[in-house]
Amino acid sequence: MAPMGIRLSPLGVAVFCLLGLGVLYHLYSGFLAGRFSLFGLGGEPAGGPAAAGPAAAADGGSVDLREMLAVAVLAAVRGGDEVRRVRESNVLHEKSKGKTREGADDKMTSGDVLSNRKMFYLLKTAFPTVQINTEEHVDATDQEVILWDRKIPEDILKEIATPKEVPAESVTVWIDPLDATQEYTEDLRKYVTTMVCVAVYGKPVLGVIHKPFSEYTAWAMVDGGSNVKARSSYNEKTPRIVVSRSHSGMVKQVALQTFGNQTTIIPAGGAGYKVLALLDVPDKNQEKADVYIHVTYIKKWDICAGNAILKALGGHMTTLNGEEISYTGSDGIDGGLLASIRMNHQALVKKLPDLEKTGHK
Repeated sequence: MAPMGIRLSPLGVAVFCLLGLGVLYHLYSGFLAGRFSLFGLGGEPAGGPAAAGPAAAADGGSVDLREMLAVAVLAAVRGGDEVRRVRESNVLHEKSKGKTREGADDKMTSGDVLSNRKMFYLLKTAFPTVQINTEEHVDATDQEVILWDRKIPEDILKEIATPKEVPAESVTVWIDPLDATQEYTEDLRKYVTTMVCVAVYGKPVLGVIHKPFSEYTAWAMVDGGSNVKARSSYNEKTPRIVVSRSHSGMVKQVALQTFGNQTTIIPAGGAGYKVLALLDVPDKNQEKADVYIHVTYIKKWDICAGNAILKALGGHMTTLNGEEISYTGSDGIDGGLLASIRMNHQALVKKLPDLEKTGHK
C-alpha cells in the first residue's frame, strides 16, 4: 500500500510564516536598539560585560576610577598627538585670549584647540554624567564622538587589581590640553605636557601627565598605584627650586635669603613639567629639582594632575600657607603653591613666610 501524503493548508502555512517573521523582527529590533545605545553612549549595550562601567553612570550612578584612569591616559596621549602634529606642521594659528593677571598674553594655538576637542569628547563620551572642567572653550557645534575600546592597559591592571567605584556626582575632571603654551609657541618642546586629573569630593585622586614630544606618560592613583616613583634622595638644606620662567627672579631673592647662597633656582615652563622635576622620570631632557614654588595666581587644571600624582606617592602640594587645595568651585587659587616629596613639607612652609606677599606685589 502506498504511503499516505500529508496535505498542508495554504492558510496555515501563511499564518506560521507570519508568526515566525514576527519573532525574528522582535529579536532583531532588540539587538539594533542595543547597538544604537552603544554608539550613543560609548559603552557596551545594557546587560553586557560593561553594564557596571561608564554606560551605567548615565543614570547618575557610579563610575570606576580604574576605568577613568585608563581613559584619562588615552585622552592625554590623543591630545598630545594633536599637540605634536600642529607643532611639527609649524602652523600654530597663534592668538591671544587676553592678558594674565601679571599682564602677559594668555596665548592659544591650534594645538590647544584640537587637543582639547580630542581629550574632552573622549572623556565625555565614556563618562557622560561627570563634571568636566577644561582650560579651553568647548564648541558645542564641533562635537566629536570618540569611543573608548573598553580595554584597561596591562600596566594599570598590574598596579590596580580591582575596580574602585565612586558616585558619579562626586567626580570633577580637570583637563589641561596643552600646558606651557608660551613655551610651545617658542618651540621649547621639553616643557609641554597634556594633563588630566580626577578629583573626588574636591580631593585629587587620579593624575596623568603626558609629554607629547618624548611620548612619556606618568600616572598615579591615590591609594591605588602608579607608574612613576619618587627619587631616592632630596636636598632639604640647599634645595634646587623649580619656578616659573616668568618670575624666577622674584622667588630667587627670597629663596637665597631662606636657604643660603648655595640654593639653585631652575626657571622652567609648565606646571606639569615642574612636578615631574620632583620625580624619577626617565627623560634625559627633564631637569631635576627638590622643591616646586609658584608665587602668583594659578589655574586648577594646571596643578590638579601633579597634585594627585604627588599625593599618591606620599608628597604634598599646598598653598604657600600650607593649606590643602580644593578642586571644586572656582577654577584658580590665589595663595601661591608649594610642592615637595620626601621632605618635611610643613617645615618648608614655615621657612617661606614672605613668598605669598612677594607674589602679590
